[in-house]
Amino acid sequence: MLNQEADLDRVFMALADPSRRIMVARLSQGPATVSALAGPLAMSLAGVVQHVQVLEASGLISTLKVGRTRTCQINPAVLRSAEQWICDRRALWERRLDRLGDYLDAETS
Repeated sequence: MLNQEADLDRVFMALADPSRRIMVARLSQGPATVSALAGPLAMSLAGVVQHVQVLEASGLISTLKVGRTRTCQINPAVLRSAEQWICDRRALWERRLDRLGDYLDAETS
């Protein structure tokens, strides 16, 4: 379980940066080169490479280097694990709020 939590920590840390979220959003449309990911970002290619390395270390993306071109693609399973964690928390709070609503309705009746 601890390893799963550490993995989730890395995913959320990677997604905490707006530039990396832009990259993940672009990669959700399909694979892209590092140069293509750099296009909409106001940073150097070296800066983009550092962000790509963080995303790759988190498991959110994988890269393949052919010659001088590095192509990135999203790892949907890792993204789904973060989504599942969020959905589980939301379901827990919805149940709690439903119980609170039932309690308050019973009190006013």
